[in-house]
Amino acid sequence: MRIDSAAPSTIRGAGLLVGLQGLAGVAFAVALLVRAFGGASSAGNNVYGQAGYFVVLGGGVVAVGVALLLGKHWARSPAVVVELLLLGVAWYAGGPSGRPEIGVPVGVLSIVVLYLLFTVRSREWSLGLDERDADKS
Repeated sequence: MRIDSAAPSTIRGAGLLVGLQGLAGVAFAVALLVRAFGGASSAGNNVYGQAGYFVVLGGGVVAVGVALLLGKHWARSPAVVVELLLLGVAWYAGGPSGRPEIGVPVGVLSIVVLYLLFTVRSREWSLGLDERDADKS
C-alpha cells in the first residue's frame, strides 16, 4: 500500500512507529477489559476506568501516528511529547520498578522515534522550508 505524502521518509517512519505504540496502548486496554470481565474489577480498583483511559490515550497516539504518515505538520509536536513521556516511563520501568526487560525496549524505541523526528530533513519539513524550495524550482 502506497501512501501519497510529501513528508520525508523519516517522518513517515516515525509515524509508523508512533502508530504502533498507540496500538500497543489500545491492546493493553483490551487486556485490561479481559481481566475485568474475569472479575478483577472491584471497589477501589476500577479496571474498566483504566481500560477507558488507555483507549483514549492509545487512540490519540494512533491518530498522531496516522497524521504523521499522511504528512500533517501539526502531528510532530504531539509525537515529540508522547516520546518524551515514554522516556520517563522507560526510565521508571528500568530503574525503580526493576523491569529492564520492559524499560530498555521502550526507551530505545522512544529514542529512535525522537531521532527520526529531529533529523535535519524532518525539521525542514516541519518548518515548511522544503515547500519553499520546491516553489522556487
